[in-house]
Amino acid sequence: MGKILIIDDDLAFTNLLTSDVHATCPLLKVEVCNNPVSALALIRKGDNDLLLIDLEMPALDGMKIYRYATEAGVQKNRIVILSARDPDYLREFFPMGSCLAVLNKFEARQKEVLSMILKSLNSKLCSCPSQGN
Repeated sequence: MGKILIIDDDLAFTNLLTSDVHATCPLLKVEVCNNPVSALALIRKGDNDLLLIDLEMPALDGMKIYRYATEAGVQKNRIVILSARDPDYLREFFPMGSCLAVLNKFEARQKEVLSMILKSLNSKLCSCPSQGN
């Protein structure tokens, strides 16, 4: 089973995203952390296939969480940055290659990209012989 860690202080958004993932990607286990400081221990465990990190959070913003994750050994291609900001603005802080994707979490087309990423991870799990499928 693949594991996704969602780090976002917006409880309504994380509940909606969790429901969407459960409905469309049944092989993915979702863990939500609405407190960015508590997320550090979850990142340190190192058992996440994908991190979804909100950029704007109180106490510890997404940029600091991103840096912590990469310094802890999380591969950049396993990190997606989410924000309500315009994607072009976000790419100034996260240029191509710095993470898997930088997405506006409220734009329909950007949500489609996130859905494609999640479905791709789910599909890889379906075709993995070690999963017993």
